[in-house]
Amino acid sequence: MGIDLSLRQLRVVVAVADARGYSAAARKLHIAQSSLSRVVLEVEHHVGAVLFERTTRHVTPTADGVEFLRIARRLLADVEAAFHHFEGYLAGTRGAVTVAALPSLAASMVPTVLAELRRTLPDVAVTVRDGLSDEVLDRVVDGTADLAVTVSPTVPDGLTATTIAVDRFVCVFPPGHRFDTRKRLTWKDLAGEPFVAFDHSTSIRPYVDRTLAEAGVELGPITEARNIGAVAGLTAAGLGLSMVPALVVPMMGFAGLHRRVATGPVVERDICLVHDPRRPMSRPARALLDTLSAAAAQELPLPVGARWIPRH
Repeated sequence: MGIDLSLRQLRVVVAVADARGYSAAARKLHIAQSSLSRVVLEVEHHVGAVLFERTTRHVTPTADGVEFLRIARRLLADVEAAFHHFEGYLAGTRGAVTVAALPSLAASMVPTVLAELRRTLPDVAVTVRDGLSDEVLDRVVDGTADLAVTVSPTVPDGLTATTIAVDRFVCVFPPGHRFDTRKRLTWKDLAGEPFVAFDHSTSIRPYVDRTLAEAGVELGPITEARNIGAVAGLTAAGLGLSMVPALVVPMMGFAGLHRRVATGPVVERDICLVHDPRRPMSRPARALLDTLSAAAAQELPLPVGARWIPRH
Protein backbone atom coordinates (compact mmCIF):
# COMPACT_ATOMS: atom_id res chain seq x y z
CA MET A 1 0.00 0.00 0.00
CA GLY A 2 1.33 3.45 -0.89
CA ILE A 3 1.80 6.37 1.44
CA ASP A 4 -1.58 7.90 2.35
CA LEU A 5 -1.34 11.34 3.90
CA SER A 6 -3.82 14.18 4.26
CA LEU A 7 -3.32 17.82 3.30
CA ARG A 8 -3.53 18.67 6.99
CA GLN A 9 -0.59 16.39 7.76
CA LEU A 10 1.46 17.92 4.96
CA ARG A 11 0.70 21.43 6.20
CA VAL A 12 1.76 20.51 9.76
CA VAL A 13 5.13 19.14 8.63
CA VAL A 14 5.78 22.20 6.44
CA ALA A 15 4.78 24.54 9.29
CA VAL A 16 7.25 22.85 11.65
CA ALA A 17 10.04 23.23 9.09
CA ASP A 18 9.20 26.89 8.41
CA ALA A 19 8.94 27.78 12.11
CA ARG A 20 12.00 25.64 13.02
CA GLY A 21 10.17 24.45 16.09
CA TYR A 22 7.01 22.81 17.40
CA SER A 23 5.81 25.60 19.67
CA ALA A 24 5.95 28.31 17.02
CA ALA A 25 4.33 26.02 14.45
CA ALA A 26 1.52 25.13 16.87
CA ARG A 27 0.83 28.81 17.53
CA LYS A 28 0.74 29.56 13.80
CA LEU A 29 -1.71 26.72 13.12
CA HIS A 30 -3.76 27.45 16.27
CA ILE A 31 -3.52 23.88 17.58
CA ALA A 32 -2.08 22.37 20.73
CA GLN A 33 1.61 21.49 20.59
CA SER A 34 0.82 17.95 21.69
CA SER A 35 -1.54 17.51 18.77
CA LEU A 36 1.05 18.90 16.36
CA SER A 37 3.74 16.54 17.70
CA ARG A 38 1.39 13.62 17.31
CA VAL A 39 0.72 14.52 13.67
CA VAL A 40 4.46 14.65 12.90
CA LEU A 41 4.95 11.23 14.50
CA GLU A 42 2.06 9.85 12.44
CA VAL A 43 3.64 11.15 9.24
CA GLU A 44 7.03 9.71 10.13
CA HIS A 45 5.35 6.38 10.85
CA HIS A 46 3.55 6.39 7.50
CA VAL A 47 6.63 7.29 5.45
CA GLY A 48 9.01 5.11 7.48
CA ALA A 49 11.59 7.83 8.03
CA VAL A 50 12.57 10.43 10.63
CA LEU A 51 11.86 13.88 9.18
CA PHE A 52 13.32 16.19 11.86
CA GLU A 53 16.32 16.37 14.14
CA ARG A 54 15.28 17.83 17.48
CA THR A 55 17.65 19.86 19.64
CA THR A 56 16.98 21.97 22.71
CA ARG A 57 16.78 25.12 20.58
CA HIS A 58 15.79 24.21 17.03
CA VAL A 59 14.17 21.60 14.86
CA THR A 60 15.87 20.98 11.52
CA PRO A 61 14.92 18.59 8.69
CA THR A 62 16.93 15.42 8.19
CA ALA A 63 18.10 14.47 4.69
CA ASP A 64 14.91 12.44 4.32
CA GLY A 65 12.95 15.38 5.70
CA VAL A 66 14.40 17.75 3.08
CA GLU A 67 13.23 15.47 0.27
CA PHE A 68 9.81 15.01 1.89
CA LEU A 69 9.40 18.77 2.31
CA ARG A 70 10.25 19.37 -1.35
CA ILE A 71 7.43 17.04 -2.35
CA ALA A 72 5.02 18.36 0.28
CA ARG A 73 5.53 22.00 -0.73
CA ARG A 74 4.96 21.18 -4.38
CA LEU A 75 1.77 19.24 -3.63
CA LEU A 76 0.40 21.99 -1.41
CA ALA A 77 1.18 24.63 -4.04
CA ASP A 78 -0.55 22.56 -6.73
CA VAL A 79 -3.61 22.05 -4.56
CA GLU A 80 -3.79 25.74 -3.70
CA ALA A 81 -3.49 26.71 -7.37
CA ALA A 82 -6.15 24.17 -8.36
CA PHE A 83 -8.66 25.38 -5.82
CA HIS A 84 -7.87 28.99 -6.67
CA HIS A 85 -8.70 28.13 -10.28
CA PHE A 86 -11.90 26.39 -9.18
CA GLU A 87 -12.96 29.42 -7.16
CA GLY A 88 -12.49 31.49 -10.30
CA TYR A 89 -14.46 28.93 -12.28
CA LEU A 90 -17.36 29.14 -9.85
CA ALA A 91 -17.23 32.92 -10.07
CA GLY A 92 -17.13 32.72 -13.87
CA THR A 93 -13.74 34.44 -14.12
CA ARG A 94 -11.76 31.30 -14.97
CA GLY A 95 -12.30 28.12 -16.89
CA ALA A 96 -12.55 27.28 -20.58
CA VAL A 97 -15.08 27.56 -23.38
CA THR A 98 -15.13 26.09 -26.89
CA VAL A 99 -17.03 27.65 -29.78
CA ALA A 100 -17.49 26.01 -33.19
CA ALA A 101 -17.96 28.25 -36.23
CA LEU A 102 -17.86 28.36 -39.99
CA PRO A 103 -14.43 29.52 -41.24
CA SER A 104 -15.77 32.88 -42.43
CA LEU A 105 -17.45 33.54 -39.08
CA ALA A 106 -14.46 32.27 -37.10
CA ALA A 107 -12.31 34.83 -38.92
CA SER A 108 -14.60 37.86 -39.14
CA MET A 109 -17.34 37.78 -36.50
CA VAL A 110 -16.21 35.57 -33.64
CA PRO A 111 -12.93 37.48 -32.96
CA THR A 112 -14.86 40.67 -32.24
CA VAL A 113 -17.03 38.87 -29.70
CA LEU A 114 -14.11 37.05 -28.08
CA ALA A 115 -12.20 40.31 -27.72
CA GLU A 116 -15.18 41.70 -25.81
CA LEU A 117 -15.32 38.57 -23.63
CA ARG A 118 -11.58 38.81 -22.94
CA ARG A 119 -11.98 42.36 -21.66
CA THR A 120 -14.35 41.20 -18.93
CA LEU A 121 -12.95 37.69 -18.33
CA PRO A 122 -9.22 37.86 -19.11
CA ASP A 123 -8.39 34.49 -17.52
CA VAL A 124 -10.92 32.37 -19.43
CA ALA A 125 -9.31 30.07 -22.02
CA VAL A 126 -11.13 30.03 -25.36
CA THR A 127 -10.89 27.48 -28.18
CA VAL A 128 -12.34 28.11 -31.65
CA ARG A 129 -13.08 25.07 -33.82
CA ASP A 130 -13.82 26.02 -37.42
CA GLY A 131 -15.40 23.68 -39.94
CA LEU A 132 -18.20 23.15 -42.42
CA SER A 133 -21.79 23.51 -41.32
CA ASP A 134 -22.40 19.84 -40.49
CA GLU A 135 -19.09 19.59 -38.64
CA VAL A 136 -19.92 22.66 -36.57
CA LEU A 137 -23.30 21.29 -35.53
CA ASP A 138 -21.86 17.86 -34.78
CA ARG A 139 -19.53 19.44 -32.23
CA VAL A 140 -22.49 20.86 -30.32
CA VAL A 141 -24.33 17.53 -30.51
CA ASP A 142 -21.38 15.50 -29.18
CA GLY A 143 -20.44 18.11 -26.57
CA THR A 144 -16.98 18.97 -27.91
CA ALA A 145 -18.19 22.56 -28.36
CA ASP A 146 -20.27 24.57 -25.90
CA LEU A 147 -21.99 26.49 -28.66
CA ALA A 148 -21.78 27.16 -32.38
CA VAL A 149 -22.04 30.12 -34.74
CA THR A 150 -23.30 29.00 -38.14
CA VAL A 151 -25.79 29.67 -40.94
CA SER A 152 -27.52 26.30 -41.03
CA PRO A 153 -31.21 26.74 -41.88
CA THR A 154 -32.00 23.62 -39.84
CA VAL A 155 -30.43 22.20 -36.71
CA PRO A 156 -30.64 18.71 -35.18
CA ASP A 157 -33.57 17.97 -32.89
CA GLY A 158 -33.03 19.23 -29.36
CA LEU A 159 -30.71 22.10 -30.24
CA THR A 160 -31.73 25.75 -29.92
CA ALA A 161 -30.91 28.20 -32.71
CA THR A 162 -31.24 31.97 -32.40
CA THR A 163 -30.55 34.44 -35.20
CA ILE A 164 -28.00 36.97 -34.00
CA ALA A 165 -26.85 38.61 -37.26
CA VAL A 166 -27.31 38.71 -41.04
CA ASP A 167 -24.92 39.41 -43.89
CA ARG A 168 -25.58 40.31 -47.52
CA PHE A 169 -24.26 38.62 -50.64
CA VAL A 170 -21.93 40.71 -52.80
CA CYS A 171 -20.31 40.16 -56.16
CA VAL A 172 -16.50 39.98 -56.19
CA PHE A 173 -14.38 40.25 -59.34
CA PRO A 174 -10.82 41.14 -60.39
CA PRO A 175 -9.80 44.75 -61.11
CA GLY A 176 -10.46 45.72 -64.72
CA HIS A 177 -13.59 43.58 -65.06
CA ARG A 178 -16.45 45.26 -66.91
CA PHE A 179 -18.37 45.46 -63.65
CA ASP A 180 -15.79 47.98 -62.41
CA THR A 181 -17.73 50.71 -64.21
CA ARG A 182 -21.04 49.71 -62.66
CA LYS A 183 -22.31 51.20 -59.40
CA ARG A 184 -25.05 48.62 -59.04
CA LEU A 185 -25.46 45.01 -60.06
CA THR A 186 -28.36 42.60 -60.18
CA TRP A 187 -28.19 38.83 -60.15
CA LYS A 188 -29.41 38.84 -63.78
CA ASP A 189 -26.23 40.72 -64.74
CA LEU A 190 -24.33 37.48 -64.05
CA ALA A 191 -25.89 35.76 -67.06
CA GLY A 192 -23.22 34.18 -69.26
CA GLU A 193 -20.38 35.22 -66.95
CA PRO A 194 -17.63 32.72 -66.05
CA PHE A 195 -18.17 31.91 -62.39
CA VAL A 196 -16.09 30.66 -59.46
CA ALA A 197 -18.41 28.75 -57.14
CA PHE A 198 -18.05 27.29 -53.68
CA ASP A 199 -18.58 23.54 -53.90
CA HIS A 200 -21.72 21.77 -52.74
CA SER A 201 -20.32 20.88 -49.31
CA THR A 202 -20.30 24.52 -48.23
CA SER A 203 -23.13 26.55 -46.68
CA ILE A 204 -22.73 29.27 -49.34
CA ARG A 205 -23.54 27.19 -52.42
CA PRO A 206 -27.27 26.60 -51.72
CA TYR A 207 -27.94 30.35 -51.42
CA VAL A 208 -26.26 31.08 -54.75
CA ASP A 209 -27.83 28.16 -56.65
CA ARG A 210 -31.31 28.93 -55.35
CA THR A 211 -31.11 32.65 -56.20
CA LEU A 212 -29.72 32.04 -59.69
CA ALA A 213 -32.47 29.49 -60.37
CA GLU A 214 -35.21 31.85 -59.15
CA ALA A 215 -33.79 34.66 -61.30
CA GLY A 216 -33.54 32.35 -64.34
CA VAL A 217 -29.80 33.06 -64.73
CA GLU A 218 -27.54 30.72 -66.68
CA LEU A 219 -23.85 31.18 -65.95
CA GLY A 220 -20.87 30.71 -68.20
CA PRO A 221 -18.12 28.16 -67.40
CA ILE A 222 -18.03 27.26 -63.70
CA THR A 223 -14.91 26.60 -61.61
CA GLU A 224 -15.51 25.09 -58.16
CA ALA A 225 -13.47 25.23 -54.95
CA ARG A 226 -14.20 24.63 -51.28
CA ASN A 227 -11.73 26.92 -49.55
CA ILE A 228 -12.34 30.68 -49.32
CA GLY A 229 -8.74 31.44 -50.22
CA ALA A 230 -8.98 29.19 -53.28
CA VAL A 231 -12.16 30.90 -54.48
CA ALA A 232 -10.48 34.29 -54.04
CA GLY A 233 -7.34 33.22 -55.87
CA LEU A 234 -9.25 31.70 -58.78
CA THR A 235 -11.38 34.83 -59.08
CA ALA A 236 -8.33 37.09 -58.99
CA ALA A 237 -6.75 34.98 -61.75
CA GLY A 238 -9.67 35.83 -64.04
CA LEU A 239 -11.41 32.46 -64.03
CA GLY A 240 -14.69 34.15 -63.21
CA LEU A 241 -16.48 36.35 -60.75
CA SER A 242 -18.16 35.04 -57.60
CA MET A 243 -21.00 35.77 -55.22
CA VAL A 244 -20.04 35.66 -51.56
CA PRO A 245 -21.46 36.77 -48.19
CA ALA A 246 -20.08 40.00 -46.76
CA LEU A 247 -18.44 38.19 -43.84
CA VAL A 248 -16.36 36.19 -46.32
CA VAL A 249 -14.91 39.26 -48.06
CA PRO A 250 -12.32 40.12 -45.34
CA MET A 251 -10.74 36.68 -45.85
CA MET A 252 -10.29 37.50 -49.55
CA GLY A 253 -8.36 40.71 -48.99
CA PHE A 254 -5.06 39.25 -50.20
CA ALA A 255 -6.51 38.78 -53.72
CA GLY A 256 -7.25 42.48 -54.30
CA LEU A 257 -10.76 41.82 -55.55
CA HIS A 258 -13.35 44.53 -56.11
CA ARG A 259 -16.92 44.16 -54.87
CA ARG A 260 -20.43 45.37 -55.57
CA VAL A 261 -23.63 44.76 -53.64
CA ALA A 262 -26.00 42.60 -55.66
CA THR A 263 -29.67 43.55 -55.83
CA GLY A 264 -32.74 42.20 -57.60
CA PRO A 265 -33.03 40.49 -55.14
CA VAL A 266 -30.95 41.43 -52.12
CA VAL A 267 -29.93 38.09 -50.63
CA GLU A 268 -29.03 37.79 -46.97
CA ARG A 269 -28.17 34.80 -44.83
CA ASP A 270 -29.04 34.43 -41.16
CA ILE A 271 -26.18 33.90 -38.69
CA CYS A 272 -27.37 31.63 -35.88
CA LEU A 273 -26.18 30.95 -32.37
CA VAL A 274 -26.72 27.26 -31.60
CA HIS A 275 -26.48 25.43 -28.29
CA ASP A 276 -27.92 22.41 -26.52
CA PRO A 277 -30.29 23.57 -23.73
CA ARG A 278 -30.27 20.09 -22.21
CA ARG A 279 -26.54 20.19 -21.45
CA PRO A 280 -25.43 22.14 -18.36
CA MET A 281 -23.44 25.18 -19.43
CA SER A 282 -20.36 26.37 -17.57
CA ARG A 283 -20.19 29.97 -16.41
CA PRO A 284 -17.59 30.93 -19.05
CA ALA A 285 -19.75 29.35 -21.78
CA ARG A 286 -22.79 31.20 -20.47
CA ALA A 287 -20.80 34.44 -20.50
CA LEU A 288 -19.85 33.88 -24.16
CA LEU A 289 -23.44 33.07 -25.08
CA ASP A 290 -24.62 36.26 -23.34
CA THR A 291 -21.93 38.31 -25.11
CA LEU A 292 -23.02 36.98 -28.50
CA SER A 293 -26.68 37.55 -27.69
CA ALA A 294 -26.01 41.13 -26.59
CA ALA A 295 -23.67 42.04 -29.48
CA ALA A 296 -26.28 44.23 -31.17
CA ALA A 297 -26.93 46.26 -28.02
CA GLN A 298 -23.19 46.69 -27.51
CA GLU A 299 -22.75 47.70 -31.17
CA LEU A 300 -19.75 45.44 -31.67
CA PRO A 301 -18.10 46.12 -35.05
CA LEU A 302 -18.82 43.93 -38.08
CA PRO A 303 -17.54 44.06 -41.69
CA VAL A 304 -19.49 46.20 -44.15
CA GLY A 305 -22.57 44.35 -45.36
CA ALA A 306 -23.23 42.52 -42.07
CA ARG A 307 -25.30 43.63 -39.11
CA TRP A 308 -26.33 42.32 -35.73
CA ILE A 309 -29.98 41.47 -35.00
CA PRO A 310 -31.22 43.05 -31.75
CA ARG A 311 -32.33 40.59 -29.10
CA HIS A 312 -36.03 40.82 -28.26
